Amino acid sequence: MIALGLLVAAPASAHGFSSVAYADVSGAGTGHVHTTLQLEYDLLVVSAADAAKDDSLFQDGTAAFDDGDSAAQAAALEDHSETVLDYVADHFTMTSGGTECTVTRDGDITMTERQGVPYAKLPLDQACAVRSDAHEITSTLFPDSEGFVTSTKTILTYEIDGQNGSASLDAAQTSFSTEQSVGERFWEFFHLGAEHLLTGIDHILFLLALIAGSRRLREIVLAATSFTLAHSVTFILAATGVIAVPGAIVEPIIALSITAVAAWYLWRLWRKGDQAMGFDGKDTGFLGLDRAGWLRLGAVFLFGLVHGLGFASALGIDEPWSWTLLWSLLVFNVGIEAVQLAIIAVVFPILALLRRRAPRVGRWVTGAIAVVVSIAGLIWFVQRVFGL
Repeated sequence: MIALGLLVAAPASAHGFSSVAYADVSGAGTGHVHTTLQLEYDLLVVSAADAAKDDSLFQDGTAAFDDGDSAAQAAALEDHSETVLDYVADHFTMTSGGTECTVTRDGDITMTERQGVPYAKLPLDQACAVRSDAHEITSTLFPDSEGFVTSTKTILTYEIDGQNGSASLDAAQTSFSTEQSVGERFWEFFHLGAEHLLTGIDHILFLLALIAGSRRLREIVLAATSFTLAHSVTFILAATGVIAVPGAIVEPIIALSITAVAAWYLWRLWRKGDQAMGFDGKDTGFLGLDRAGWLRLGAVFLFGLVHGLGFASALGIDEPWSWTLLWSLLVFNVGIEAVQLAIIAVVFPILALLRRRAPRVGRWVTGAIAVVVSIAGLIWFVQRVFGL
């Protein structure tokens, strides 16, 4: 069981196997579009160096990364700015009226940080020879074919062609046009939300812990509703910049929440068996929950608040409040909920049937799920606290 837990936990540090790029695009109809790219520093170094076969950039860039000196990191990129710009120009393009715009630098390269990871900020000027009311932006930054990361996403915020909003680009959808319909833009965020939950093994295991600890449909509905309400609140507040909590705090708590919910079920089951969990088929209080059930629901709500911060950090939007932004966030959240409900609809009936037809086997299966989830959560907690 411990070995299985280690196997499941391995992808959790998978936050390091994928990357998110950020692009802020604005234009005033003058034929010039200003773009600020924020790219993961070490990934930019290895990708640009590999593309240009520039060993000097690799050596200088990795040395600065190992030292953790942001000034040295910016200097390393500046010293090899042509190589860096060539890579960016090849993988982040814009067309106007079907003609590709010319990319040049529009200022110094500086450093920032996102979720404890150093990011390089590259200001670009894209001169478009053909003026048009529609621009198409394509991002193939850090593709899977490079072999460094997988599933890179580019979160695009834009104010151009009389429109403003956000879009998500990835390998399946590399381009965005300001001519896209509202429905197409919202589908991107629905897909992004669904994909985030599907690829976020930590959130899935938290949900499995809730399902394993819920014997009746009423209990999983209440738990899922509590979790949804909580993470929806903090997700929207964090994504719109109302609140901000460092990822160094959020991510370890998410890992700990996974272990806590699973361990709560194991402890209650070990103490007094199914009846202690309110699994004897009898109502034990308001909404069929006893005191312990309400404590569990309260804990799920509190952990849901933290998970909402994690969802927001994954989206990474940084733009002023607007109704378009709000709808994009809501659609992203709907995508999350769709996958969550699908998992419940598949897993809960199977476990419920197993408990009814073979109670002893059902207890072993749910107990095994809880043990694996607990171990995985502990491993991730240690990894995230100590940066392993």
